[in-house]
Amino acid sequence: MTEEQWQWQEPGTAWRGVGIYHITLTVPSRQPLLGTLVIPQNDPSQARVERTALGNAVVDELYVMCRHYPDIRILQFCLMPDHLHAVIRVTRGMDTSIRSVIRGYWQGVKKLGRAYTLAVSPELNSGTTDKGGTTDQGKPTAGQGATAAGQGATAAGQGGAAAEGRTADGSWAFPIFTERPFIRPLSRRGQLQTMMHYVRMNPQRLATKRLMPGFFRVQKDIKIADLSFDGVGNVALLHAEHYDVVHVRSVWVKAAEQGDSQTLRDYMNSCVLKARKGVVMVSPFISQQEKQVMQVLINEQHPFILLADNGFRDYYKPSDALFDACAAGRVLILSPWPYDAGKRHISRADCVNLNNMAEEFCKVMIADGL
Repeated sequence: MTEEQWQWQEPGTAWRGVGIYHITLTVPSRQPLLGTLVIPQNDPSQARVERTALGNAVVDELYVMCRHYPDIRILQFCLMPDHLHAVIRVTRGMDTSIRSVIRGYWQGVKKLGRAYTLAVSPELNSGTTDKGGTTDQGKPTAGQGATAAGQGATAAGQGGAAAEGRTADGSWAFPIFTERPFIRPLSRRGQLQTMMHYVRMNPQRLATKRLMPGFFRVQKDIKIADLSFDGVGNVALLHAEHYDVVHVRSVWVKAAEQGDSQTLRDYMNSCVLKARKGVVMVSPFISQQEKQVMQVLINEQHPFILLADNGFRDYYKPSDALFDACAAGRVLILSPWPYDAGKRHISRADCVNLNNMAEEFCKVMIADGL
């Protein structure tokens, strides 16, 4: 990874001042080495993660970081089987940058990961004593003087290859934390509470995905007329009887801004009324007014199809507003384009293309009786 790719903050944003940041650290192989998801009575709302020795040590290292930098506060964190989320606040300007602090945390966690690997695979450790035993360096510890967290460390509850520290193809995966953590500044109003809710809900969301895998699996090459889409959600919505488009025209918005909102209100109301009659509404839901319509559809539990401006990364899950609707089978998210990790904002060309696709989608589906 080049240094340029590690410029997570927006250009011109200071690294040393007061701020709030979302940090994500991931096991690149996605092996569940940090914990085991437990779902009591198959109820996602009760889901929790039982930490392994390595997971405990990774969390302990967070608090070691805060002891070294007393101007940093942990606002929220959640350890998942294969990654860690943390929301931290920098309360005062520091001599060092938050990037350097997180780099130090990452280096410490890398050492824990290597110690874990050596503990579960002593035959690969040149510092082993007798076969089957390890030296003290084979035990992951968090920070100076921290309690040894990995005595005989194993991936608790993870049988087979994962417990042995192997990848699916049988190769050894070490060091574990080879990717630098992702750090994102939170600056917009309401973003902090949204992110803290997201972090808290991670176990419940993972449990929901595991209990209902069909609605969260990325389905490739869904053919509709001459177009091909990737999709997440309920593909049965492609067999509805009636479809219509949600597309708020800019002329209506401009008229509303000048005091004549009747046309805009009537159109938005008509979209909701159609949904109440069983029509599946289709749209990229780009404008603020279209998003308001989508929120009503979600609140009233009507099915709809969302055309997305970006594809689906590995381990994709819908955002807060869409997650529950997806789990209930009330939404299908389609994208005509592959996932682009560098994409930040939707372009005007994308908006036009997606709105045209929504129009064409409805015409084709109605004409073909699909």
